[in-house]
Amino acid sequence: MKPLHSKTWNPHFFHPVALAATLYVAHVHAALAQDSAPAQETTHLPSVTVTATGLGLAAQDMAAPVSVLDGQAWQLRRSATLGDSLTGEPGIHATHFGAGASRPIIRGMDGPRVGVLANGMELHDASTISPDHAVATEPLLIKQVEILRGPAALVHGGAVGGVVNVVDEKVPTQRPSKAVEGAAEVRWGSAANEKSGAMGLTTGAGPLVLRVEAAGRNASDYRAGRGWRSEEGARKVPGSYSQGSTGSMGLSWVGSDGYLGAAYTTQRAEYGLPGHEHSDCHPHGDHLHCGSHGGHVHEEGEGTPIVDMTSHRWDVRGEWRAPVAGIEALRFKGSHTRYAHDELEGDEVATQFRNRAHDARFELQHAPIAGWRGLLGLHTGQRNFRADGEEAYVEPTRTQKWGVFMLEEMKTGDWRWQAALRHDQQSVKALQSQVERNHSGSSASLGTVWHFQPGWQASASFSHAVRLPSAEELFANGPHMATNSWEVGDHNLSKETSNAWDIGLRKTAGATTWSANAYHHQIQGYIYGRTVDAHDGFQLQHYTQANARFTGVEAQVRQRINRFVGVSLFGDLVRAKLASGEHLPRIPAARMGLRVDGSWKGWEGQAEWAQVMRQNRTAEYETATGGYGMLNLAASYRFSNSPLQLTVKAENLTDRLGYAHTSAIKRAAPLKGRNITVGLRMDF
Repeated sequence: MKPLHSKTWNPHFFHPVALAATLYVAHVHAALAQDSAPAQETTHLPSVTVTATGLGLAAQDMAAPVSVLDGQAWQLRRSATLGDSLTGEPGIHATHFGAGASRPIIRGMDGPRVGVLANGMELHDASTISPDHAVATEPLLIKQVEILRGPAALVHGGAVGGVVNVVDEKVPTQRPSKAVEGAAEVRWGSAANEKSGAMGLTTGAGPLVLRVEAAGRNASDYRAGRGWRSEEGARKVPGSYSQGSTGSMGLSWVGSDGYLGAAYTTQRAEYGLPGHEHSDCHPHGDHLHCGSHGGHVHEEGEGTPIVDMTSHRWDVRGEWRAPVAGIEALRFKGSHTRYAHDELEGDEVATQFRNRAHDARFELQHAPIAGWRGLLGLHTGQRNFRADGEEAYVEPTRTQKWGVFMLEEMKTGDWRWQAALRHDQQSVKALQSQVERNHSGSSASLGTVWHFQPGWQASASFSHAVRLPSAEELFANGPHMATNSWEVGDHNLSKETSNAWDIGLRKTAGATTWSANAYHHQIQGYIYGRTVDAHDGFQLQHYTQANARFTGVEAQVRQRINRFVGVSLFGDLVRAKLASGEHLPRIPAARMGLRVDGSWKGWEGQAEWAQVMRQNRTAEYETATGGYGMLNLAASYRFSNSPLQLTVKAENLTDRLGYAHTSAIKRAAPLKGRNITVGLRMDF
């Protein structure tokens, strides 16, 4: 592994060893206080409240499929990145860019079509721009993850694929039940010698509540599956290391009828860019013109490029419950983010990315009117983005947007109806060329859930959703070596319109439980990077529009063998084509799996075999990817009369070699080989 850039790393990063000391001190404190409360039981996912809706709806009452991960289920899933943590959920995959960057893909859609939110607000990082840019969130500090589609997702605007909402505790919303409460955790992983840890505590004095959090991780280059070797003959993926730290502090005033609080969060990260290449190719119209050397990989001694990322974020949140008759709640959320990352080659900064953004969201939740209960809202924001250096493929831009929305729901007998409306306006200005483009669009959605008999429900939803083009799609023009491409935008792009159906059937009670969903998206003016020419792997991509369709299914069934053991089958499949019949690039392969889960006394565990199929439905200039299967094991033990919990995970236990078809660098950075993770957690 190449050492990290010494000028920006070591003096400031949180060391996981400090977390071990914190864990020990907290354990002693818990023992002295005789706080030996039993372990919290794992909550069944369908009964969890989905906070992203704003209405506090339960997952089983949503008209479109919702996945909620919290408690023990989330603790077993967490990885170094958000995308890798969620990729096992039906319909969810990840972009996978080494170990430092991985963003969720929902039903084959990624980038700006998938909203990644923190407590209902945009994260304002650079992950929608390129898959080599990390999502600015720390999985170890996340309390709950919600993945939703349909009417409720529509109120967040532009998320035609869906929304991933991470719920954290940075801004306290309720008073702690004890003088001090929280959790501390340390973990170690074998594939990259990863050491990580996190802690968070909440304390209060009267109506004032303080929340403090910290996390850190340190991982070397990871080992790929059996049989893979780099060009230098190494088993480990060069440049796949990742290190980072996160700290936050929040303070709230919490009363009987609401709260008002603020939090500051700082995040640092450094990670390598595997497979990064230079090329002397440049475009001439729809063709590449290359010199005598073609493209070339970094020469020995150049080293792997490094991303040095920093994010400073301020959040303000408040809620006033029942201020006047007819109003159930008034809510306000605001954020301001200063995001920056440098891409370093050796000691030189090759490219700098800067993102300054702020947004605000107002919601008014009203009492039932003619049986309809819901909320009205306003969302506004501004984003100033610039890139400087040799890979500044987008000129500086300013994006201003605002949207108004409403979400309503009504229950009549065995039926529950949900409807949503949203109107968006956007202005994107290129600050050098002074070209400005304005877009607007309206979206609507209607869905229903029918509980036709106890333990059974059917659902259906239809949405007409609009996504407005991003600044990068409009104004890109330059080399992007992380994805080995030259990207060319089109400032004449218009809005993208999706008409989508989703139908589902679910059995939620009894020894056998299952769910199945089918969906179909008909998208007019689908915007994507079309590869029009390639040379030695270097691609010329033009952002263009064409009609497209996405069709797929997701299903899972669980059979309870006895009160200790259950067996599940699960799988998903998506097909994505242009209206002309051409396949779209980087669409996930079909997959299916078998899982056995069990619990006994303080033990919980599961064994899983996940089989990913071959993906040979490829776009022009795209290569096929072979199938692979992986065996994963996980077990946790809650020590008797103790707040301590031990977790052991074995991922890819058979050390299979696998390539993520959704990755832009799949050959240079395969998936991890065998990885054993051991963790110790304590709630106090």
